Amino acid sequence: MPAERLKMRRVREILRYRFEEGLGHKSIAVRVGAAPSTVRETLRRLERAGFSWPLGDDVSDAVLEAALYKAAGTKTGHRRSAEPDWAHVHRELKRKHVTLQILWDEYIGLHPEGYRYSRWCDLYRGWALKLPVTMR
Repeated sequence: MPAERLKMRRVREILRYRFEEGLGHKSIAVRVGAAPSTVRETLRRLERAGFSWPLGDDVSDAVLEAALYKAAGTKTGHRRSAEPDWAHVHRELKRKHVTLQILWDEYIGLHPEGYRYSRWCDLYRGWALKLPVTMR
């Protein structure tokens, strides 16, 4: 589960504790109420953003947040290949003589760098497990 984004007030506290008081990650984490890894990551983000302490008067909370979290939401995760339309795959499987192998062959024809067969089947089965079960 991803961690919750820190409020800018807490980010400023982390920076003040680190650069004015010279505290370590664990001490800062206890005082701010965050994990030491969060403190480390916040300081790493600050370094990558090119800010230095003390922050200038022109650095508002909105500017600081935009600079620290500009890459948020851009990570693609473990699914880096083209996703098939699982609903279409599910409908096609209901047809006579249609198998996952046949549908995967069509998928890999369209997306040669796509998922290999076993991963493709795992993803489909994971998707299918989320379908609601209904009685007719």
